[in-house]
Amino acid sequence: MAGKLPIAFTSTAAEPPSLEVRVNFGVFAGREATPAELDELGRAVLGEVGHVTIVAEHRHELGGHTETSLHQVRVDVPRTVLPDDSVEAERVRDRLVMLAERWAKGCIGTRHAEVMELFPGESSGR
Repeated sequence: MAGKLPIAFTSTAAEPPSLEVRVNFGVFAGREATPAELDELGRAVLGEVGHVTIVAEHRHELGGHTETSLHQVRVDVPRTVLPDDSVEAERVRDRLVMLAERWAKGCIGTRHAEVMELFPGESSGR
């Protein structure tokens, strides 16, 4: 399943922020991002833009015959710090997506949790 999903991608929203990058962190890491990891992402994004909001959230999406629960990290960049030129704004967007993906891969490579959860009283056999 994780191989078909992008790690980082942009989302268009009708309301500000004008740029939103989402990171499917839990799908790939099997865990939540730590506060230190979120700070690291924030510092990296600040190297590209003058202001950012980082949100770590649990998303529960329900509909039809599907139910999804995941841990996602969202990078919100206000319109006021983006270039007015649409070509340059797109370059910034692409750099932020690549930066978020590189950050996530670094976190995953450093500390990856098994996706399978054990129930109380179960043993992993180790």
